[in-house]
Amino acid sequence: MTRPRFTTLLAATLVGVYLLVVVGATASLADAVAACGTWPTCSGPVSDPQVAVAVGHRIAAVVVGLLGLATTVVGWSVATARVRVALLVAGVGYPLQAGVGAFVALEGAPSTLTGTHLVAGTAIFTTLALALAWQLEAETGDPTDAPTGQTDRATEPTPDHDADDGPVAPTASVQPTGPLARVKRVVWAYFQLMKPRLMWLLCLVASAGMALAAGPDLRVDTIVLTLLGGVLSIGASGTFNHVLERDIDRKMERTSDRPLAKHEVPVRNALAFAAVLTVASVALFWQVNALAAALGFVAIVFYSVVYTLILKPNTVQNTVIGGAAGALPALIGWVAVTGTTDGALPGLALAAVIFLWTPAHFYNLALAYKDDYARGGFPMMPVVRGETVTRKHIVWYLAATLVAATLLTALTGLGWLYATATVVFGGVFLWAVVLLHRERTESAAFRAFHASNAYLGALLVAVVLDAVVV
Repeated sequence: MTRPRFTTLLAATLVGVYLLVVVGATASLADAVAACGTWPTCSGPVSDPQVAVAVGHRIAAVVVGLLGLATTVVGWSVATARVRVALLVAGVGYPLQAGVGAFVALEGAPSTLTGTHLVAGTAIFTTLALALAWQLEAETGDPTDAPTGQTDRATEPTPDHDADDGPVAPTASVQPTGPLARVKRVVWAYFQLMKPRLMWLLCLVASAGMALAAGPDLRVDTIVLTLLGGVLSIGASGTFNHVLERDIDRKMERTSDRPLAKHEVPVRNALAFAAVLTVASVALFWQVNALAAALGFVAIVFYSVVYTLILKPNTVQNTVIGGAAGALPALIGWVAVTGTTDGALPGLALAAVIFLWTPAHFYNLALAYKDDYARGGFPMMPVVRGETVTRKHIVWYLAATLVAATLLTALTGLGWLYATATVVFGGVFLWAVVLLHRERTESAAFRAFHASNAYLGALLVAVVLDAVVV
């Protein structure tokens, strides 16, 4: 058995275990176990939907157990020592976890045992995720790709001038000639300052937070005010980011066509525009409640100052800590409905999903634009720690994201639509990451990047539909 085939089996086992964990976290399975009453067979008729769910879960558990056993057997000769240890731990834990499930089925479902069953399943999933990350590292890693002598801070960007000739004159962009064309060009430039590509996903995050808090009782005025405030908040943050990074943007191929980098918008105008957007955003949030307005303002300050000025140019953990900026809309959505942080555990769980997803998502882009970030002087993970370490961290953060998504299932009434979304799209994301390890190309990095977007987008839509409609 070759290493790639073993890795494929290991990834399939990981997805299978995740399926069992997610289904086990749903309230529907608890009802199904109660309807079943016996173990390993069911006393009720399979025509009963709840009994069918319990039977399906047990059959899936047997199939996944056999798959895990086969994975261990066929990969033993090619796995590294620590991977073998992880497989042994998971192999021992699996029947023990099944035993807890059997006890729950036979003796009822006390909350402590049900929680133990879920925690044990999550621990097995985590162990297998570590095994996959280590195996992929051994299979595809290049120990020579890590930069030597690097610290958390990347190479400083070169000043925007020539040492002999003085400052470099700004490169003037070609301007349209007609009045209407000029107006369109200016409007488009200001629209680009707002980073519109971030808006749809962050608005979905806020929508999911509102849906979790309100359920079917979600009010239209709350939706409109919160999302409009969110759009303007994103626009303000993006504009401040453009202003603060305009000199570096000119050095990077990916960002050299931004409006301020091309001198299409004066800096003072951009600052005024960002200030207006900030005030308008806070005003709209204030129409919802004061706490939403406060969190909206914090989100702008965090992205514009903490992330852009402090984290991004100074530490390799910029993407990890900066994930809080993307997680805040989940809390804004929650407090927009409730007006308080009391009982906000589901909202915090959703924020944790976004926070952990961010490195698994953005590290793919950092791999694709590694040289560009190095030119800009940003200490991104591939620049400072190398591509092998970055790919391994993508697996780790993806696994952590999936665990957080399971926690969200356990804390809420989310059902089968959400469970299906996180398993199916999580599996697609995982496979894209496995291919990234094997191919190690820019196109593979972009594929994984788009798979991460698809995962989170599908997950958030499922949250909204499960909470509000289903």
